[in-house]
Amino acid sequence: MDLKHLYLNPETYNSDWFEILFFRKGKGSLILNQKKIEIKDNTIVFISKFQRREWKLESEGQDFSFLFFQEDFLNDFFADKLFTYKLLYFYQLDYPLALTVTDDEIAKITQALAEIKTELKHSKFDSEHIIRSLLYYLLLKLNRQYAQEYHIPLEKPNNNYAYQYRKLLDMHVCAKQRIEDYTSMLGISRITLNKAIQAQFNVTASHLLKQRLLFEIKNELIYSDLTIAQIADKLNFSEPNHLMRFFKTQTGITTSEFISDYQNGTSST
Repeated sequence: MDLKHLYLNPETYNSDWFEILFFRKGKGSLILNQKKIEIKDNTIVFISKFQRREWKLESEGQDFSFLFFQEDFLNDFFADKLFTYKLLYFYQLDYPLALTVTDDEIAKITQALAEIKTELKHSKFDSEHIIRSLLYYLLLKLNRQYAQEYHIPLEKPNNNYAYQYRKLLDMHVCAKQRIEDYTSMLGISRITLNKAIQAQFNVTASHLLKQRLLFEIKNELIYSDLTIAQIADKLNFSEPNHLMRFFKTQTGITTSEFISDYQNGTSST
């Protein structure tokens, strides 16, 4: 079944699966994480589950493949339940959610995708294991390349605190905005948490929390009909002014300016 026509739909939507698109030929753009990604030849785009996206691809001249999977498909096979949180291009708020690669690199990826497609179309008793192995290989190779492109540390962690923290932020950031809330859940000190996050992501625990909270605010401003007061209440700010002050400190613009820029297609914050 060819699903490529879905990517020509300009409506904003999200999904509950992880998605990677590989453009051999591409022209257009994508609004993802409230930011615009230019789609061109040899572009790879990474989309996490529940991220809102709006495709603006030209109707002709596109040549791309896509790979999507549910987290459970990996978790049922691999013991590491934090695996997707260790992939730098998923749950990413600081770096672009895209890569530009060479002709040779996109050709190698296309070959691996073709093997996966063959196993899906002509399934045998061991096809599930082969598909998972190919997927695992692809995800890790892309992770290595992403880290190299954006100069992000890629070393074996001494512990999983950094990834556990990212997962807890996804679950609790709307209600808990103190680092101490998370160190308590993890049973570690703030120093230990910061050391783990610095080693894996080259930022502080506070930076990750603020970026994750800012993402939620932007999402509400763009996609909901809530007032600033209602958003502040939903995200556990004691007063609307505190939310607006936080937003201005993090972005350099007001919430009204952000909405105006986004509607005019000029937002880059």
